Amino acid sequence: MLNMGGPSTVAETYSFLRNMFSDGDLIPLPLRRWSAPFIAKRRAPQIEKQYEIIGGGSPILKYTELQGKGMAALLDELHPETAPHKAYVAFRYANPLTQATAQQMKLDGVRRAVAFSQYPHYSCSTTGSSLNEIYRRRSEFGNIEWSVIDRWGIHPGFIEAVAQNVEAALTKFHPSVRDDTVILFSAHSLPMSIINRGDPYVMEVSATVSAVMERLGNSNPYRLVWQSQVGPSAWMGPQTLDALKGLAKHHRKQVVLVPIVFTSDHIETLFELDHEYIAHARKLGMEVYRAESLNQSPVFIRALADIVTKHLRDHASGSCGPTSVQMGLRCPGCTIETCGRQKQWFAQGGR
Repeated sequence: MLNMGGPSTVAETYSFLRNMFSDGDLIPLPLRRWSAPFIAKRRAPQIEKQYEIIGGGSPILKYTELQGKGMAALLDELHPETAPHKAYVAFRYANPLTQATAQQMKLDGVRRAVAFSQYPHYSCSTTGSSLNEIYRRRSEFGNIEWSVIDRWGIHPGFIEAVAQNVEAALTKFHPSVRDDTVILFSAHSLPMSIINRGDPYVMEVSATVSAVMERLGNSNPYRLVWQSQVGPSAWMGPQTLDALKGLAKHHRKQVVLVPIVFTSDHIETLFELDHEYIAHARKLGMEVYRAESLNQSPVFIRALADIVTKHLRDHASGSCGPTSVQMGLRCPGCTIETCGRQKQWFAQGGR
């Protein structure tokens, strides 16, 4: 289960930030070897305070492990041909890092593995970065046959889980204003430099939003907005906080905020959305509620198991290869050679 991860304790914040700023797939910094530790050290005190506010660390590992355990148990029933199943977590910037997971899988004697991205939407900066790291450390995993689940943003179970949480949030509004309440889907933004080279992330997030609204019967006005911009360069917009301010200015003061690309709570939901954006919006006289994150949703955990079951069956029947057709296409403007080699390696089953 591949994800960015987050520091489980406040003390891990600096190492998390250093690892993140050192990743050229995510943030292309000049002279990363020196600039990444410098930027991480400068930002760490502020981010540490944010983690203290949300309870002393990120809960993303707790929820990922819980989701993985539930998924594996369902997989034993849904696809007994490959049982028993075990979920491993490989975070990109926080413990357990890919290297530690590789060592554990080798120690356990794993011979067949599915690299299952926990980012529902593909981006070279997220899923691509995690797959690149597996490729770079391929020898540390031992002799494993690999396949990849690289995107699943319109899977019916995922859409249903999100829609149910939106419906629950809408019930908090008085019936007289419920149908006019704006649904604001908030996704993690990306630098325009990544988007402009052909990254499919924005397109795939948009498809998810459309599918959720269709499931909801297009009951409410809605917009897709973007959060978590870092640095002075141009990023995808509009930013979530700016959108809230704009809605207040236009006298649309009932809003449901939906974290659409995050599969569990972490700092972007618990601090950025809950502590910063919603608090600011309420000062503007807005009535704002956030749809719950997927966390322990049984509908979502079942969706994860269904996604893997279909993947295993399709791969065993020969109706699909180790990777999706879409994963084999490099971005038109891609200049990262590791990305091309990684795609070829996974397409051959990691051989």
